[in-house]
Amino acid sequence: MKELEPYISAFTHLKRGVTKYGLAPHKPILLLTLIELIDKGLVPDNRFEVNVDLVGVFQENWRLLVNTAHQPDFTQPFYYLQSDKAKGQPFWTLHPYTGFQVNAHIKSVQTLSDTVAYGAFAPELFQLLIIENNRILAKDAILFMYFPEQRGGYYQQKQLDDGFYHDMQALVLNDPEVRYKHVSIQTEEDVFIRSGLFKRYIPQLYQDTCAMTGMRMRSSYGRYPKVVFIRLFIPAVRVFLYSVTNQLRFLFQLCLRR
Repeated sequence: MKELEPYISAFTHLKRGVTKYGLAPHKPILLLTLIELIDKGLVPDNRFEVNVDLVGVFQENWRLLVNTAHQPDFTQPFYYLQSDKAKGQPFWTLHPYTGFQVNAHIKSVQTLSDTVAYGAFAPELFQLLIIENNRILAKDAILFMYFPEQRGGYYQQKQLDDGFYHDMQALVLNDPEVRYKHVSIQTEEDVFIRSGLFKRYIPQLYQDTCAMTGMRMRSSYGRYPKVVFIRLFIPAVRVFLYSVTNQLRFLFQLCLRR
């Protein structure tokens, strides 16, 4: 616990922007999200990539904890958390891809994903957060400091494994339970999540098989053959994507080997 104390102090004294709605909640939400990803075993090597899990859990936590009119912008704290320090040193840094630099806030989540390879905690902090009890202490300190009234409901929802990200996964998989819920797709980040989940789950759901030709898209070496996808509008097909206008469009993918 003694080694964790400087980081707990930093977590509960974050620099937050002043807005007409009050102090910005973005950094505490991001910290809770990063710790939760470690909880889930999704970040074993201290490389927090800008992917569907990170953005999805951030958006879920935002919906559970924030009741002000702030915009749920993931990209802001991902960059600005670098300005916060523990023991006189930044505890969060971004690592861009070779040939790229990140000298300012990147507002587009897709551009951020294409520019930044990953974010990382200070090595000492990450080693401390690998320990489950330390994660519990850190999360509780953040919740008590920034979201005391929502703390109980947050833990309850997490135990139920219910929330925005769960509903988005169910939506992509066409799970019957989501038919009775309204899943709002409003921002670029929502579209980023939905598209990422589609790319993840649809090949698994259809066992990497073209629905029309029956051709498997994996070779005996575990690699995908070179293929061309032709999208056909066929309303009867169960697989779907959203158009840019957020209307459902059913698409059929025909796989042709080159």
